[in-house]
Amino acid sequence: MPDVNILVAFYSRSGNTESLANALAEGARSEGADVRLRRARDIVARDIMARAPGWVEHSERMHSAYEAPTASDAEWADGIAFGTPTRFGNCSAELKAYVDSLGGLWSQGKLNGKAGTAFTSTATPHGGNETTLVSMYIPMAHLGLIIVPLGYADPLVFRTGTPYGASAVTGGGANVPPTEDDLNVARWQGRRLAGVARALKTLR
Repeated sequence: MPDVNILVAFYSRSGNTESLANALAEGARSEGADVRLRRARDIVARDIMARAPGWVEHSERMHSAYEAPTASDAEWADGIAFGTPTRFGNCSAELKAYVDSLGGLWSQGKLNGKAGTAFTSTATPHGGNETTLVSMYIPMAHLGLIIVPLGYADPLVFRTGTPYGASAVTGGGANVPPTEDDLNVARWQGRRLAGVARALKTLR
């Protein structure tokens, strides 16, 4: 029976951040974790979504595949991975809305001492992947999570990703999916998160 619980809460519009989320979940499961994958819901009007090719179709598919993240999921988890595409160098509004919904847990201190990490995808090189990841550290600190960066503890990070978390550059309009190196970094991030979350759980 798994002895550590991991929540992967993400938002993805075209499926690239979703691919990283699944790879991270795979890595966590390989370390014996019980994993919940949850996709934050779209918050813009459907007519606006329809202006971006594929957004509505991807949204419907992912809504069917994943439940929406809840505060109960965060309370259940020993470690949380937040995943978001970059939005002007920052977290997407969709994921941030979920993070903002955790105020009740924050006020009760129920996330204190749990592990937290972040991952992202961006359309272009230097398109905000590192700033987006670091921006996620701020609410994690307020929630009381112990932030788990990647550093350069695995040689994979020298090839892709960042020391702050897994990332992928997905080519803008060309929508190039994450590379196998990108996914391997996310898998390693999942293993690292599960291991740290397990160690922290013994202290709580």
